Amino acid sequence: MKSPQLKLRLDAGTPDPAARWREGAPLAHLGGALRLRLDGPRKEASLENDELHLPLPPAASPRQIQDAAESWLRRRALRVITAQVAMAARQHGRPVPPVSLSFASRAGWARPDDRGGLRFHWRLIEQDPEVIAQVVARALADLPVAADTPDLFALA
Repeated sequence: MKSPQLKLRLDAGTPDPAARWREGAPLAHLGGALRLRLDGPRKEASLENDELHLPLPPAASPRQIQDAAESWLRRRALRVITAQVAMAARQHGRPVPPVSLSFASRAGWARPDDRGGLRFHWRLIEQDPEVIAQVVARALADLPVAADTPDLFALA
């Protein structure tokens, strides 16, 4: 007999993109939701109150709306997470590491990269600011502390 959770996943089917990516649809952002607004005359996406105005015509396809909304979310995620990393690093007296975004579906919220920086999953922007702060603090704590090395040129 199949477990109820497996049955739910098998019966779920593929969500209809037209229902998710349309005028007035909710978009997860910082623990809340924004409403998508299609605003053709605009030059770029902008956040006003709890509405994300996208520079798209009313007849935009669900894919166009998704691309525009996720592009804005990714830019926003990089700004918000970078600011949080800088603030946390200053509080702990550490240098600010480079920050980049991850798009891997199985990567987790944060991980160190191979150049001493941190990679955060871009969907972290959907979480509450407190969750973002916790993830950043944990990721920063996991980075190795650079050893103080004497300045070789100061001795010359």
